[in-house]
Amino acid sequence: MHYLSTIPQVLTRICLLFFLLIPFVITHGIRDETMNSDKYVISIGVIIDGDSRIGKEQEVAMDIAAKNYNNTSKNHKLALYFQNSTEDTLRAITLAEEMINVQKVQVIIGMHTWPEAAIVAEIGSKSQVPIISFAAPIITPPLMKARWPFLVRLANNGTAYINCIAEIVQAKSWKRVVVIYEDDGYGGDYGILSLLDEALQDVDSLIERRLALPPISSLHDPGELVFEEMLKLKQTQSRVFIVLQLSLEMAIHVFKEASKVGLVDTESVWIIPESITNLLDTVNKSAISYMEGALGIKNYYSERSKEYQEFEAQFRKTFSSKNPEEDNRYPGFYALQAYDSINIVTQAINRMTGMNNSSSKTLLREILSSNFLGLSGHIQLEAGQLMQKNRVLRIVNVAGKSYKELCSWTQQRGFTTILHAGQSGNKVAGSTECFRGVRWPGNLDRDPKGWNMPTITNPLKIAVRSRTSFSRFVKVEYGQNQKPYKYSGFCIEIFEHVHKLLGYDLPYKYFPIDGTYNDLVQLVYNKTYDAVVGDMTIIEERLQYVDFTVPYAESGLSMIVPMKTEESAWMFMKPFTWELWLVTCAILIYTMLVVWYLEREPNPEFHGNWKLQLSTALWFTFSSLFFAHREKMHSNLTRLVMVSWLFLVLILTSSYTASLSSMLTVKQLRPNVTDIQWLKNNNKKIGCDGDSFVRTFLEKVENFKPENIINITDEYKYDEAFANNSITAAFFELPYEKVFISEYCKRYTGFTPRNRFGGLGFMFQKGSPLARDVSKAILRLSENAELKRLEEKWLINSQDCSNNVTSSNDTESLDLGSLWILYVISCATSTICLLISIIKRLKSNHRRENLPPEEGNGTPSDERVWNKVLIFAKQIYIKKLDNSSKEQDVTDCSSRSGHVSIADSPEHSQEFASPPKEVHMTSSSVQHMT
Repeated sequence: MHYLSTIPQVLTRICLLFFLLIPFVITHGIRDETMNSDKYVISIGVIIDGDSRIGKEQEVAMDIAAKNYNNTSKNHKLALYFQNSTEDTLRAITLAEEMINVQKVQVIIGMHTWPEAAIVAEIGSKSQVPIISFAAPIITPPLMKARWPFLVRLANNGTAYINCIAEIVQAKSWKRVVVIYEDDGYGGDYGILSLLDEALQDVDSLIERRLALPPISSLHDPGELVFEEMLKLKQTQSRVFIVLQLSLEMAIHVFKEASKVGLVDTESVWIIPESITNLLDTVNKSAISYMEGALGIKNYYSERSKEYQEFEAQFRKTFSSKNPEEDNRYPGFYALQAYDSINIVTQAINRMTGMNNSSSKTLLREILSSNFLGLSGHIQLEAGQLMQKNRVLRIVNVAGKSYKELCSWTQQRGFTTILHAGQSGNKVAGSTECFRGVRWPGNLDRDPKGWNMPTITNPLKIAVRSRTSFSRFVKVEYGQNQKPYKYSGFCIEIFEHVHKLLGYDLPYKYFPIDGTYNDLVQLVYNKTYDAVVGDMTIIEERLQYVDFTVPYAESGLSMIVPMKTEESAWMFMKPFTWELWLVTCAILIYTMLVVWYLEREPNPEFHGNWKLQLSTALWFTFSSLFFAHREKMHSNLTRLVMVSWLFLVLILTSSYTASLSSMLTVKQLRPNVTDIQWLKNNNKKIGCDGDSFVRTFLEKVENFKPENIINITDEYKYDEAFANNSITAAFFELPYEKVFISEYCKRYTGFTPRNRFGGLGFMFQKGSPLARDVSKAILRLSENAELKRLEEKWLINSQDCSNNVTSSNDTESLDLGSLWILYVISCATSTICLLISIIKRLKSNHRRENLPPEEGNGTPSDERVWNKVLIFAKQIYIKKLDNSSKEQDVTDCSSRSGHVSIADSPEHSQEFASPPKEVHMTSSSVQHMT
């Protein structure tokens, strides 16, 4: 009986001894196996989290790599020493020192977090033991190599991952995001947050809120804490959640609690990191269902290579035997990474074979020179950092209880089609094809807005300024109990047209606000209201706090001044500019001289002394302006000159009559003030809307004295202020000027704005996707000419002034540029005719000089002189007869039209025109003629 009673105690002691020996067997099994061999043993220490899925995969993968090497190597054997870090950073110090001092390891591999890797790197550098880490800092410190010369980072920095997230956000035009991360307590998260913030700013987005969660190992009830944080996140407007640096267990809690509070539903977006996406294959099916619709980023590796398929077969067999509780037996990225880490060491050992120097520094140098294609990708180290050429990331979408691959992303090409081994992929324009088949949270059939969209129970709160200077823009009518019941105006009707074009339901509600325009900006900025509909001007200062749509009306600062009637005694000179008058006078005189030259010999009306000839020519040319000339033209050249001249005269008289009639019919009005500088120099009073930014602009930019600026809050008070001379000018934005001039176009005028602003637009909270959607609808209204129709309906509704808004009554004088071609034609015609006449006259004189001399006793020179004397005497005689005939006509009071002079008779004309004939005259006959 006593013997039987001691049996349980013995069994208990045996079991206790068995469990104590298990870690020893696991830790030293491979080493004991190799100690019996004559081969040189390389001891490798491994620090991983053996309780996690990642640690289990890494342990199996390293065992496979070590066994494969031991089976093929003739000179060396690997001995692996596994230690469990259990996510305790400080414990890694003890483990590393024990491995170096006790197990005498030549290399240490592992450390999945950067704080843990940094501590072990410190110890390794002091002991000159190479450290291969699976973690790397997001931002590499400049003195890292000098501080930790024996550290090798078998991990990519987060630059590519962060840029991929930023391009996804840019592709979908999400302007605000929420970042969720697990605080490691060592500040390692600040680097990745800084990179993400900078990358998002480059794509015109920003981080609205950062949610830092404590490590899950430090929480007694992580579900309760995460639930409270999710309730706080629900108060934010952004619904784009980017998960960074979360453990798989914490990520499952986040998605589970977020689903409970409604954050994983329509219009929401979740992006999970590669540390979680790489483990989706291992996640429980019930847990992955909470992540449905999330986008994930996963490292790309080829699954078609022969090496991978052989490794996968070994892994599945070994992993299932060591971890029967795990459902998924397939290797993940971290298993491939662990397998490659052993290959880095073995290849370095092989290259050291035959070297006399086999120190740790030599081993480190050979490790850093690694360059091969591993299972996890291309392995190449530079300055102790993994440099993967053309690193490829895969975009996946969690759907149901699994996930599907959408496309790939590279730093050089952006979004590409799914890559396979040896293929480069094709660029997907605008990422449209990449996200075509995404299943978004809530099974949304379109891209989510990534924003807390209004609902019927929580409509869009729109602030409307109830106190406006011009009621045509916004008008609030109140009913009983001073409750607003009707909103109308130009801005209100535009927004209602826009609302119909959005393409989705957008419940909204107006709220009247009695405040300034800056007050409205502040109310939207502090999220009291979601938007503002009204006459809000887009200026740079406001864009710092809110977002605007594209402008639906142009804006600029215009000056309004009264007009006075213009009367002048010189109005008849106004139709032509002074240059045109001068040129007309010049062409008139030139034409007169040409006509005189052409008509002075054949036309008897142009005979007489030179004063009489010039006056006749002047009268003839001037009277042609009114088509009242009666003198006959004897030369065809003169007729040609007059044709071109009369055509010019016809155009001039018609233009002059039309222009002068317009000037005399339309009342000529002129502004009292035309220069802003004159207002400032004479300290004149001006008026403006004191609630808008115009007053500040006039003071700071235009440098008006504050005491000279009068605040006017009602459109009808401007006319009163002008009437009682309280103000000399008023300053309006362009839309208000249109309204004012449409009412008072006959009394006031506006000047073209010399300062332009951003225009009038609708205002939304910073980052709101509604601003983009409303902008598209406004552009559609503009393209359909609907905006123009609404502007004419509300801003320019006076028929009397519809054609006079922002225009002047000035009738411009006709200048030389409009008629210069006619002057050129007339002048050229006159000049050509004049030259032809001169040439003919010169030829005629030359022919007379070359006539043969008459027969007689005289010499040729005497005959030539005598002939000239006879011709001169004959001309004097003919003129005398002509003058006597004119005197007789005057005495008889006969009309000029019935008179026929000697010069007009056929005989006389023939005699005058024919060349000189031989004349035989005596001296007495010559004396009789004289």
